[in-house]
Amino acid sequence: MHTPVRPRPRTAGFAGPSPDGLRDVVVVGGGIVGLAVAWCAARAGLTVTVLDPAPGDGATHAAAGMLAPVTEADFGEDDALRLHLAAAAAWPGFAADLRAATGRDVGLRPAGTLTLAYDADDLALLRRVLALHAAHGLASHELTVADARRREPYLGPRVAGAAWAPADHAVDPRATHAALLAALDAPGTGSGTAARAVVVRAAATRVARDAAGRAVGVHDDAGHLHAAGAVVVAAGWESGALLADVPGVVVPTRPVKGQTLRLDAGPDLALEHVVRGVVQGRPVYVVPRAPVSDGPRAGHREVVVGATTEENPDDRRATAGGVFALLRDARALLPGIDEAALVDVTPRARPATPDNLPLVGPTSVPGLHVATGHGRNGVLLAPLTAEAVVAGLTGDGLPPDVATALAATRTDRFTRPGTVPGTVPGPGDDPASGNRRAVPTAAPTAPR
Repeated sequence: MHTPVRPRPRTAGFAGPSPDGLRDVVVVGGGIVGLAVAWCAARAGLTVTVLDPAPGDGATHAAAGMLAPVTEADFGEDDALRLHLAAAAAWPGFAADLRAATGRDVGLRPAGTLTLAYDADDLALLRRVLALHAAHGLASHELTVADARRREPYLGPRVAGAAWAPADHAVDPRATHAALLAALDAPGTGSGTAARAVVVRAAATRVARDAAGRAVGVHDDAGHLHAAGAVVVAAGWESGALLADVPGVVVPTRPVKGQTLRLDAGPDLALEHVVRGVVQGRPVYVVPRAPVSDGPRAGHREVVVGATTEENPDDRRATAGGVFALLRDARALLPGIDEAALVDVTPRARPATPDNLPLVGPTSVPGLHVATGHGRNGVLLAPLTAEAVVAGLTGDGLPPDVATALAATRTDRFTRPGTVPGTVPGPGDDPASGNRRAVPTAAPTAPR
């Protein structure tokens, strides 16, 4: 049973921990998900400690920032689609609130997404995806190549077809993360109160529990106990290892490595939209940032190219093969990339789960909540995840449509009788019989 966390009484204007050192919440993980949870908790009046040895240096640092529920839709993943649509709807308000709190622009670009097919086989695959979109009533339609070129004149000569998703946008994850850090440090967190959050650069080693089994804080690698009324584990793919010794909690996260490239496109490759594509069956995307407004680089813009998908441990090597594959496919669609300066190669591990859905909310252990397993959609899902976790902390309800979208993320789905990580219950399945359907793998036909 989870007791709601209520702000502890404090002296007016008091911004730090309570005199006994107890915080309302400790959040493990300072990526975009963890900081979004911390900021929303602080805005709800809770005092928060964030634990992370290097905030924002995980998957957030590599993320391209696509907000793409439509072009990420895949066969057999209806729960994910419902979740992603709700998450995308949360972003405009989240970005506006963050800007109001900090004065910082998070780079939200509501410009739509252009998806390209390189050859006839790729076009056939793209049309299968468009049929899926139509079946779900999603805003997406096929374009002629001429129409695609009118939207993006920089397309290469060999493009067989295209599609347009007007509601799939992008945001700058690094700018968003910096704004969240600023919001946590700034006087007032958007609620008119003094700052209630502190970020501690330390690694969590163990969740502390009292004699009754309730989570009461987190131990760090220096031996300190960060005591709190509740614990939120948002530690990316490492969440499972941190919780491995907690009875009754199964968090089967694993690292899936992705490499992204950052290019300085100069003023001569003025892309206005996210460009996704399939090149001989291989997915690739190119995400432009807003152009630099002044200084010697005025008119230049960063372009993010991604991303590889490698079932590896947390391997931070930038590989020649990964860089080659991304540039090969990006330049097949946008030859002007050849003239861009390669600024950065960023390999990081995304936190994946067996059913491609995150784990969000309270666990069976009182006081313990999780927000992890977001895969390649952590940026998209961060605001909605924060809303859900804080509602679980405070005992407040969620709007019915949001609660429905989040139902598939419940944290006990891998601990229910007969459930095996890697499978999910099917309609009419009897847990006692062991009848389970395998989770469908990502279809190669969908641009990812």
